[in-house]
Amino acid sequence: MSAGPHLSRRLRLEGPARAPDGAGGFVEVWEHLGIIWAEVAPRTGRDDATISRLGLRITVRAAPQGAPSRPTPQQRFVDGTRIYRIEAVTETDPEGRYLTCYASEEAGA
Repeated sequence: MSAGPHLSRRLRLEGPARAPDGAGGFVEVWEHLGIIWAEVAPRTGRDDATISRLGLRITVRAAPQGAPSRPTPQQRFVDGTRIYRIEAVTETDPEGRYLTCYASEEAGA
C-alpha cells in the first residue's frame, strides 16, 4: 500500500472577485477561500524574453465537484510571497483521494 503524497506545504487558496473601483466600475481582487495542505513538486521550466515560468504539480486532498475547498483553474495558491496560478485540476488516483493541480509560478521581469 502506497503512503500517498506528503502534504507538508500550507497554501492559501484564493479566487477572483469583483470589487468597486470607486469610479463606477469594477476591478478584480483576490478573495481568500481557505487553507489547503499540499505537496508541491516541479513539473517543467521554460524561459520567455521577460518572464520565467516554473511549472508545478501541486497535490491536495480531494474535495467534491463544486465544493469551495476544491481548487479550479480560475484560482491560485499563495505561499508567502510566491503565487501559483492553477491551470488544470484532475484526480490523482483511481479512488479519488487526491487532486493534482497543474500550476505555474511566475517571476516578473
